[in-house]
Amino acid sequence: MTGGRHRKRGELSPEDRDLWAQVTRTLTPLHPDRPRPEAPDEPARPAGVPKPDGLTKTATAIRPPAKPKPPAAPPPLHRLDQRYRRNLVRGVTPIDARIDLHGMTQHQAHDTLRAFLHRAQMRGHKVVLVITGKGGGGFMDERGVLRRVVPQWLTMPDMRPLVVGYEQAHASHGGSGALYVRIRRKK
Repeated sequence: MTGGRHRKRGELSPEDRDLWAQVTRTLTPLHPDRPRPEAPDEPARPAGVPKPDGLTKTATAIRPPAKPKPPAAPPPLHRLDQRYRRNLVRGVTPIDARIDLHGMTQHQAHDTLRAFLHRAQMRGHKVVLVITGKGGGGFMDERGVLRRVVPQWLTMPDMRPLVVGYEQAHASHGGSGALYVRIRRKK
């Protein structure tokens, strides 16, 4: 309500009408074959109000910003093939490398395991043996911490590009204190 003049509800001010006219000139109609309603005559401008510059046509329609694509899901983990596991146990298929995480803190073991798996992938290894130890002699719930957390680490997104799958090793290779880890081929 400028200049003491009252408008009816829903009536646009001259500035609003100008702005609306500029916006409607930049739009592309959904149904171009339909007749367009006639635009009302341009209202007289109050003295001292300059005519706004026309907007340039930069787009044919207003579109919301593109949504970023979600990150690709990590590859699924698979168990070792039964025949492949049997050949590992019998020594027909060799274990390409081994790592022993005994005596390490969780932080040291995690960093060491990640580096080991990266090297194994770079060298083209297929299966490695990760020895976590069975735990023992720990205080209260601390028995076998690495034995419990290493499988969790292998399922984490940062390890999934390196690991095809894992499972508990045979008793001849450490049993419940070791894991066979199948390494994903480098792309």
